[in-house]
Amino acid sequence: MSYGGYTQLPSGSIDHEHRQQQVVTNTYNVLQSTSESIARSTQVALQTENIGAEVLGELGEQRESLLRTTRRLEDADQELSKSRIIIRKLRHEVLYNRIVLILIIILELGILIGLLVLKFAHL
Repeated sequence: MSYGGYTQLPSGSIDHEHRQQQVVTNTYNVLQSTSESIARSTQVALQTENIGAEVLGELGEQRESLLRTTRRLEDADQELSKSRIIIRKLRHEVLYNRIVLILIIILELGILIGLLVLKFAHL
């Protein structure tokens, strides 16, 4: 049948159209939910990227700090090596000076004993 150019569909097609409408509505809802989920995932990814960039920057600063500390420790180690050499030289010089001082004392004692012997031998 036809009314004003429209054809009336059998009553069974209304159920079919209703089911198609539900499928379209459900599909739209799923797409909407998926779009929202993708938007949230994108936001989380951007936040994660920002956090990663901050961590990377901090790690770079810490690396530079560690390199400076390493250089300072190497410099300190070189200075300690120089100090050890100087202390070793001073120790040798102190020992040498003690030996020279002992020899001078022995020489003075020898001279003193020699003078005493000469003085008492002439008496």
